[in-house]
Amino acid sequence: MTSNQAPGRKDARTRAPARRSDIASFIVMDVMHAAAVLEAQGRSIIHMEVGQPGTPAPEAALARVKSALHSETLGYTAALGIGDLRRRIARYYGERYNVDVDQSRVIVCTGSSAAFLLTFLALFDAGARVALPSPGYPCYRHILSALGCASPLIETSPETRWMPTLDQLAALDRDVGLDGLLIASPANPTGTMIEPERLRELAGYCDDRGLWFVSDEIYHGLTYEKAATTALSVSGNAVVINSFSKYHAMTGWRVGWLVVPPSLVRTIERLQQNFFISAPAVSQIAALGAFEAHDELERNRETYAKNRTLLLDALPKAGFTALAPADGAFYLYADVSRFTHDARSFATDMLNEIGVAVTPGLDFDEARGNQFLRFSYAGTEADIAEGARRIADWPRLRTAR
Repeated sequence: MTSNQAPGRKDARTRAPARRSDIASFIVMDVMHAAAVLEAQGRSIIHMEVGQPGTPAPEAALARVKSALHSETLGYTAALGIGDLRRRIARYYGERYNVDVDQSRVIVCTGSSAAFLLTFLALFDAGARVALPSPGYPCYRHILSALGCASPLIETSPETRWMPTLDQLAALDRDVGLDGLLIASPANPTGTMIEPERLRELAGYCDDRGLWFVSDEIYHGLTYEKAATTALSVSGNAVVINSFSKYHAMTGWRVGWLVVPPSLVRTIERLQQNFFISAPAVSQIAALGAFEAHDELERNRETYAKNRTLLLDALPKAGFTALAPADGAFYLYADVSRFTHDARSFATDMLNEIGVAVTPGLDFDEARGNQFLRFSYAGTEADIAEGARRIADWPRLRTAR
């Protein structure tokens, strides 16, 4: 210690990021970056890596914003969100699910990402254990880790239809003592949807044992055979997270929402005030317009349905014969173990050699993900068809088939 250094003060050379920041990267964003580098070099890249609609925000949303740019200040809004938008979201639950939701329970936030942070801070102290299905969206466990929480995993499989079962939840609770459970339906990366009765069982178990139950419903609206069930129809204690990013095609606008039990509203309001103040005013106005765009959004969904059908036909012919049920969202999760046990390198080769960007399963399942790839079919019909053609013609697959 130098003579002028305060007692207990670390030398500047020893400074390092906080341990809580030591979380894994979001691999799909790394793939996006690698794809962008190749595009900047003039390469033609088919984007099947990112869960992002290939369409802009709906026309009605853009029209609302154009009007507001000349007539409103677009400053801070109330922390809970613009009243008209909260009322419209509440009405949506009656229209789509026949569930009565009071607008006072609706909180508008900066995308589902902020919703997860606000929810986890409101529900769980450091050291809490929140069960997550695996494979699953990686940012759940990364955010929980940064907040000092554990995320014991429920390993799903084709045998459980890629969704957790009541027996698995109960067994994990006995083993480690849980504080909560988060599920997503339709799920990322599998696209699989939970059956209403199983949803009721899982929510009921949490209610009976005082666990928090969080339902990520961001892909609701993007289903192809059966409609999704909201957790609000099976439990009054559930915390539901949704967003305008997927069905409403507004990823970059960063606006989502929560529906929470009345006892949590003020808690999350205080967190929102301090962390974000409010969701962006312009995005909230756009979101109001998005509710007027049903026909346009259904046309988008029909495009995804055609892309889904195309890939369900093309991928097995290319050798990807083990696919998770594609109930909803815009993903196919493929077992590639017949070709590789290093999905990340395989995905890199696919990008470099044929210009098709996909996401390795390691993003979603650290234990088994090296055997899987996720294909997004959220792009245009032309792009998905071209991606399927390139994959089918890839010499590496032809020689392995």
